[in-house]
Amino acid sequence: MVPIYRRISTFLAVLVVAGTLFAQDSPSLGDLARQQRQKKAAQGKDAKPVKVITNEEMPAHAASVPEAQTSEVQAASSAPAASKDAKEAERWRSQIQAQKSQIAALEKQIDEINQSIQFAPGNCVEGCVEWNKRQQEKQQQAERMQSQLQEQKSQLERMQESARKQGYGSSVYDP
Repeated sequence: MVPIYRRISTFLAVLVVAGTLFAQDSPSLGDLARQQRQKKAAQGKDAKPVKVITNEEMPAHAASVPEAQTSEVQAASSAPAASKDAKEAERWRSQIQAQKSQIAALEKQIDEINQSIQFAPGNCVEGCVEWNKRQQEKQQQAERMQSQLQEQKSQLERMQESARKQGYGSSVYDP
């Protein structure tokens, strides 16, 4: 019977040899780049001319642009609207993220308070009534914080729903 380590080493050797054989079949990255350059050089004579946009065609120089090009300028002026949408999306995202952070902080505080609540045992000798009273106050505080947490979560849901209804993707309303 062959020991297990010999079987494993033989198997690994076969994998290494097979990997090197398969790796030799595919062209290298350098060969692919060379082929692309050769294709571009061959197509260089047949390629379409590239349109160059000058400063006169930009919206800042719209007064000096001939009227035939005004539609192009108007199309370019829609870019500020896109940046406004991006700013609005970022505003929604940051508000939702801030709300999530508040919720996480409140949950952490509630957990800490709940973990600190320890009522006095039945065989307590002195100061037990005051101790238990303080623990009950902690419990009531945790309950108040729990209701605040529920309100914060519902506010987060409303914010997310509003962002969704305005057409923003999940990257905005569920970051």
